[in-house]
Amino acid sequence: MKKKLTIHVLGAGLAGSEAAWQIARAGLSCVLSEMRPLSSTEAHQTADFAELVCSNSLKSDSENSAPWLLKYELRRLGSLAMEVAERARVPGGQALTVDRELFARGITGALEAEPLVEIRREEITRIPDEGIVVVATGPLTSGPLAEDIARLTGSGRLYFYDSISPIVDAETIDRDKVFAASRYGKSIDGSDDYLNCPFNRDEYEAFVDAILTAESAAAHIEADRAIHGGKVAFFESCLPVEELARRGRETLRFGPMKPVGLDDPKTGRWPYAVIQLRQEDQRAGSYNLVGFQNYMKFPEQKRVLRMIPGLENAEFLRYGQIHRNTYINGPELLTETLSLKSDPRVLFAGQISGVEGYVESIATGLLAGRHAAALAMDVEPRPLPRETALGSLTHFITHANPKNYQPANIAFDLLPALDEETRKKLKRDKRARHAEVCRRAIEAMNGYV
Repeated sequence: MKKKLTIHVLGAGLAGSEAAWQIARAGLSCVLSEMRPLSSTEAHQTADFAELVCSNSLKSDSENSAPWLLKYELRRLGSLAMEVAERARVPGGQALTVDRELFARGITGALEAEPLVEIRREEITRIPDEGIVVVATGPLTSGPLAEDIARLTGSGRLYFYDSISPIVDAETIDRDKVFAASRYGKSIDGSDDYLNCPFNRDEYEAFVDAILTAESAAAHIEADRAIHGGKVAFFESCLPVEELARRGRETLRFGPMKPVGLDDPKTGRWPYAVIQLRQEDQRAGSYNLVGFQNYMKFPEQKRVLRMIPGLENAEFLRYGQIHRNTYINGPELLTETLSLKSDPRVLFAGQISGVEGYVESIATGLLAGRHAAALAMDVEPRPLPRETALGSLTHFITHANPKNYQPANIAFDLLPALDEETRKKLKRDKRARHAEVCRRAIEAMNGYV
């Protein structure tokens, strides 16, 4: 009789929580290990599972967008995170945004109530020698475990720096200076989901000067500074505002401070620049500064951010922070089912597997959980069709150029191109092309499930 294999899930973030849930849905038991609150990180604030440490947005839920397609597929496959996100939803324009506390508590409660999931609050410092292991310890993997992963994979550690946006107390926002609006009036239900802080030109120029001269917090890993000639390496699609401002005085106006599509009711025109505030919780007690991740020292943030029109007397519930993201070189190390090529019983999921983004982490957690369950039942794991967002995301992780590999968010360019005839037919209609890619993906998913 074949010995029953224990399934270990390391880390109860977005990926680990989803993996444990999928294993339980397959009728198998697993051990879910989470080091918090015994040992915390520089970014987490609670001991809850699936805590969202950066934004509270799970990106666009606009039909026929790439993030929508990925979430559609996750819903089809019974994602716990997608189910809880609907219950914790808060207004966010066309995005799926959630009350982070309700979201984390919902996932924690579901797993605590699941008899097939044994939760252990412990720090794992090395990969278990026996059983099937899903490594989902995230971008803030502890030093000892990261070193053991490096030993197991025979590779060095990879990392880049990420930053967190500030959160402001809603009661301290000057409502006479801000205005409510969604860009071009677009939102899921047609409501004005964002508060907008409008800048005139002089205010904008003074604000940029303040950002450029503000004192920065030190990087957590000085060795990385040495490697990069005194600089730290940031993920390009989540750059701190200081880095953007250094690229040119107008960069912020074409990035997180772009005013397009936002009519100020006092003037009937777009402001010179805008900072948007997005609701953090269902009671609208706090808002985060959209796209305003930074690594200024806290006293500097208080000074600089109070230059924002409407936030002159703001109280900040959380300031921006910088933290390290650790990930492995997926194309070099992983198979299409997220198992290590050198040790197939060990799977990787979440940001440590080489993806960027909340939903992408959930996606790899769901897949790793399903593949781990298949291995435990002595069944060959089934990769998702390449035409699906899930299949293409996994394909990128495992087939991208391993040289200078950097994590990616889901995007249409990860999916296979349409056939030549269809491309020619829809050459001038981008929306129609995206709709056709989504139709093809849904058809492939229907065949898979």
